Amino acid sequence: MLYNYLKIAWRSLLKDRQFSLLNLVGLSTGLATTLLIWLWVSDERQVDRFHQHSDRLYQVMQHTKEEAGISTTPNTPGLLADALARELPEVERAVTVVTPSWFSADAVIALGDTRMKAAAQFAGGDYLSMFTYKVLQGDTARLRNDRRTIAISDQLAAKLYPGAQALGRTAKFLFNEFSGDYVIAAVFEKPRHTSSDPFDVLFSYDLFLEKRTYLREWGNSDPATYVLLREEADAGVFKRKLAGFYADRKLNPGSSLSSRLYADKYLYDQYTNGVVSGGRITYVKLFTLIAAFILFIACINFTNLSTARAARRMKETGIRKVAGATRGHLVLQHLGESMLISICALCLAVGLLFLLLPAFNQLTGKNLLLRPDFRLLAALAGFTLITGVLAGSYPALYISGFKPALALKGIFKSGPGEAWVRKGLVVFQFTVSVMAICAVTVIYRQIHFIQSKNLGYNREQIIHFEIPLEMDSAKLAAAESFVAAVRQLPGVVAASSYGHDLLGQHGAVGDLQWPGKPADKNVNLANLEVGFRFLQTTGIQLKEGRYFSENANASRELILNESAIKAMGLTDAIGKTVKLWGNDREIVGIAKDFHFQSLYHPVTPCFFQAYPVMPNVIVKIRPDQQQAAIAAVKAEYGDFFQSLPFDYRFMDDEYQAMYASEQRVAVLSKYFSALAVLISCLGLFGLAAFTAQKRRKEIGIRKVLGATVSSVVLLLSKDFLRLLLISVLIAFPLIGYIMHEWLNHFAYSVGLGPEIFLLAAAAMALVTLATISFQSLKAALVNPVKSLQST
Repeated sequence: MLYNYLKIAWRSLLKDRQFSLLNLVGLSTGLATTLLIWLWVSDERQVDRFHQHSDRLYQVMQHTKEEAGISTTPNTPGLLADALARELPEVERAVTVVTPSWFSADAVIALGDTRMKAAAQFAGGDYLSMFTYKVLQGDTARLRNDRRTIAISDQLAAKLYPGAQALGRTAKFLFNEFSGDYVIAAVFEKPRHTSSDPFDVLFSYDLFLEKRTYLREWGNSDPATYVLLREEADAGVFKRKLAGFYADRKLNPGSSLSSRLYADKYLYDQYTNGVVSGGRITYVKLFTLIAAFILFIACINFTNLSTARAARRMKETGIRKVAGATRGHLVLQHLGESMLISICALCLAVGLLFLLLPAFNQLTGKNLLLRPDFRLLAALAGFTLITGVLAGSYPALYISGFKPALALKGIFKSGPGEAWVRKGLVVFQFTVSVMAICAVTVIYRQIHFIQSKNLGYNREQIIHFEIPLEMDSAKLAAAESFVAAVRQLPGVVAASSYGHDLLGQHGAVGDLQWPGKPADKNVNLANLEVGFRFLQTTGIQLKEGRYFSENANASRELILNESAIKAMGLTDAIGKTVKLWGNDREIVGIAKDFHFQSLYHPVTPCFFQAYPVMPNVIVKIRPDQQQAAIAAVKAEYGDFFQSLPFDYRFMDDEYQAMYASEQRVAVLSKYFSALAVLISCLGLFGLAAFTAQKRRKEIGIRKVLGATVSSVVLLLSKDFLRLLLISVLIAFPLIGYIMHEWLNHFAYSVGLGPEIFLLAAAAMALVTLATISFQSLKAALVNPVKSLQST
């Protein structure tokens, strides 16, 4: 029987090729899009989840009360990890980590005349025991005891010593104050899974602490802290103890601690007033919803096209019922047709997937692959089954319900319930399409706003690059000479250097002391370490005071921004002395507020402290001499730092890269919305054909009575425009709320003006009229004599 059902289904598909083609195009497009999104969502959800103890591995977050609310940061005191491991019995291990993203520069490995960059990470001795990095060679115990030992990845070992063993060799690093010779004590396998903080070299955190002694104070927060709970530990008890850890020990007044699973830090990285408010998980949920909508829309198209075709199969159904077929047999037959089309559509979808995946990977910055594993096969089978059942259930029940006597006479009647179902499905399609158009418009407007907003500094025509900075006085002097030489090059407007950038990478200080500071007052300030002329080079303006002295006095000077002065409650701040890390500093300038992190955050208090030279050089060049100036800088770089690669980047490009996720979401949303509208058009086409067929005699009578072609077209179109109006009334409040919530994640955003909704409605109206006009004109142009004939 199954064979007969499939044979009949195949013949039915071949008999009406136009119907079959429309269904195949709609279903295969919907399935291909759904599979692409499923691959992307699955990859996003796997980031950082490869660690064996991921269910017990937590990151500690620090919350600070400020006038604008509670700010949250992953930066914690350098002393915290040891204190937690020592004082909280729930903690099995704790480790302090300075991740690659904290640095503005990579480590440079020097092998003879060869120079190679590698992402570096500083971590406590228990790091490799807490995180799943398989040690292939060596002993991790040596890493705990010797600060001049390192662990490197197997990939880096293969690059440094191809065909030879890396263990026990000495590698020279040019890495700021950490430059020197290190013995390779271990080689670990770099995970093939996605990590939010990939690295190739693991240095000892004790070495970092040796060079950055200010981290021995509780008030200074730079590194991240991770803890591994004991298997029997109660996570709730640990969280409660952690929340009161500062208060119980009278540490860091105004601040508190919380924790989140390490595996969640990639997806849930946004906090509002001390509470998780989203992050990349927002886009994961958004695209999951889009995939469900697109698949459902494709199924709706199948339903509409099948019911539009139902009149052609009335006699077939009547004959089968007279011959003894039960309704159950007919339902199975039509579901078999639906499943057959779904299987064919899946084959086309997989072919489309192979064609689209390279472009999709380039667009998303991922390396997604179609591996024939259980998860993929289960997903393919699941999507096919869901599509076949969803798409075929209603048509199967609808067609199998024809009464044999009426069906054999060709009398086609549908009840009001059936009409409401079809109209409801079209309203759903319209609603999703209108919401998609609105969402894409808002996202693009927000991205444009981000790209064009005045940040309080000039990022255009500025390049930056790294230099190997060693804490040797002669080499420091050489680095200063290099920056001075760059300033004299033709086409160069200004040059300076920096350690902390304007893209959110900075330290945090909570123990700044100033005259008249209340005992319970706590202000968390971002610490921006820069070269002497950094503010002039970037165009950061001063509201009061002066720039840094370009001599030894600069080490005793600070420049604060307006938000810092306001938060501290200072008046006449210029010339006042404050204490930073126990040392007196003079406030010599007040900078106008500027954005030094993403627009997800408002401008917060910060201060600059200056050094003669820092590991990252920043150069502003003349726009009309760009290529010549860059070539001159490169030549100067080669003279000072032989054999080192000159790898420069434009500051404007770095700023845009900070919003790469939003830009990718905007582009993906555009394509997915276009597909949703396109697939919806196929459904409209089918319903328009159904309506025209159903009303053919009415149209014939109207034409006999003198109706014009335009009036007939309007007659058939106005029903769809009514459905569109209903959809608009449903879509606008929904998408308005959703986009309002999305924009709330940004501290600075565009508004939701009425023009966005009017544009979406107008666009959908044009698409609707263009889609149904073919069927409407076709019905209006039919000879009325032919329309009035009995069929």
